Amino acid sequence: MSVCITGWAHSKFGKSEGDAEALIAEVTKEALDHAGITAEDVDAIYLGTMNNGFQKQDFQAALPALAVESLRHVPATLVENACATGSAAIYAGMNAIKGHSARTVLVVGVEKMTARPTAEVGDILLGASYRPEEGDIKGGFAGVFGALAQAYFQKYGDKSASLARIAAKNHKNGLANPYAHMRKDFDFDFCNTVSDKNPYVAPPLRRTDCSLISDGAAAIVLSDLQTALSSRRAIAFRAARQVNDFLPLSRRSKTEFRGAALAWQAALKDAKLDLNDLSFVETHDCFTLAELLEYEAMGLTPEGQGHRAIDEGWTTKEGRLPVNPSGGLKSKGHPIGATGVSLHVMAAMQLTEDAGDMQIHDAKLAGVFNMGGAAVANYVSILERLR
Repeated sequence: MSVCITGWAHSKFGKSEGDAEALIAEVTKEALDHAGITAEDVDAIYLGTMNNGFQKQDFQAALPALAVESLRHVPATLVENACATGSAAIYAGMNAIKGHSARTVLVVGVEKMTARPTAEVGDILLGASYRPEEGDIKGGFAGVFGALAQAYFQKYGDKSASLARIAAKNHKNGLANPYAHMRKDFDFDFCNTVSDKNPYVAPPLRRTDCSLISDGAAAIVLSDLQTALSSRRAIAFRAARQVNDFLPLSRRSKTEFRGAALAWQAALKDAKLDLNDLSFVETHDCFTLAELLEYEAMGLTPEGQGHRAIDEGWTTKEGRLPVNPSGGLKSKGHPIGATGVSLHVMAAMQLTEDAGDMQIHDAKLAGVFNMGGAAVANYVSILERLR
């Protein structure tokens, strides 16, 4: 518990009229205010963005200082780790605090995606796969997960209906999230039916099985324990673990997220907790299949039985372990660099009872899972409220 979250900010996800600089400015100012600090209190900045061609402006770690001039001389570092970029930036900030080179760190995650055509976005995202073997997969990164879904269905049977239930759950939850990109209640029948409005994107995945192309930013203020105990609020990292896996799908099983499972096991062991101790989980549902596989990786079900968690209602807001009460990436959107920070913000809001209509009753412990690529870089955080 040597590092705590003491403030945060979150932009509306969706199609933004502004560029990444404007999104960074929005959350930078708000996060400092929320933490009750000034720029002079910040010892380091870590900014996460994948970019990879989304915008010509790179070197975005220098941009928070344009929003708050007093940040001009604060050391700022750019962090990139595919879809787990936001968590990588948070963990870099935590390491700075643990290493006693900083007491207070500002972490910003941002992505501006919608300025590029959809086909171009798909190719940019394929940079999170192993291009020598997977670069020609049809459907972009959705095609990668379509291939995983085909392998899973071949081994365990067609789970399209279960994926539709995940989509419907997350869209229903997203109605309560004011930051969500897509606040529409798509029911099970719509999500489970292939139609002009819900076509196949990368069979067997339909449009409702895929997260959105979004713009957005989120920010977190991290503080050491001594500073946090005198702050307005303190959400402690009871555990934080990263576990990697091979990048090429040919080097590992297509029907399990082994690296994710190891990250969950290590984090729960560090926290001295069982999965059943958690009040809820915010997880990385870039595709509905990802959430299904993550049920198995976190230990909610054995391998091949992830469908039970959604089919039997375990992961609804009223279930035994609510998953993605925020609506997840499926409803909230997936601006790549912002996603990991957003997941932690959503969890922190629950633990401070600031989640509004998203609120889980008596939330005490949160699990957060963020991954880069198809479960290549896997991050698990266990959070609890200190004050």
